[in-house]
Amino acid sequence: MVVVLLPVFWWGMMAVHELGHVVGAWATGGVVQHVELMPWRFSRTDVDPNPQPGVVVWCGPVVGVVLPLATWLVMRWCRAIVAGDNPQVHARGYRITERLLRGFAGFCLIANGGYIGAGSLLLAGDTYVMHLTGTPKWVMITFGLVCITLGLWLWHTLGSVRTGLTAEAKRHRENTSR
Repeated sequence: MVVVLLPVFWWGMMAVHELGHVVGAWATGGVVQHVELMPWRFSRTDVDPNPQPGVVVWCGPVVGVVLPLATWLVMRWCRAIVAGDNPQVHARGYRITERLLRGFAGFCLIANGGYIGAGSLLLAGDTYVMHLTGTPKWVMITFGLVCITLGLWLWHTLGSVRTGLTAEAKRHRENTSR
């Protein structure tokens, strides 16, 4: 399962991260010239002119963690609203989708946090632009540590992918056999 999910999560994380740069560029009056989004390369968004490079560069990792996290939370909220106290409504598809979105949100937090946190020491890619636009290293490191910690917590409380999906199937069989 992990072998299948890892490349999908990687490409999805890059897509959401670059979407953040695109939104940041549009919001500040920048013009997006090109978005490089190949799964076998690091993604990139070229903005020219870029009137607010500090805003554009931070929108990538911020949207890259907030959007997946918000999507998971909305899915969780919708499931609670739909299901109420009725276990029959807790459909297996809802639970599996919620777990996958939670796993993806955790992956995005860890990847973006690691990229910005470690990048603060290497000053490469987005962190180089962050440095040039005046972001202190401690801000990048703090962002990285908070994101990685939250991402690992999401994964840890998720449990095993294999066991979790097996448990979902068992619960589904028990609920439908009543």
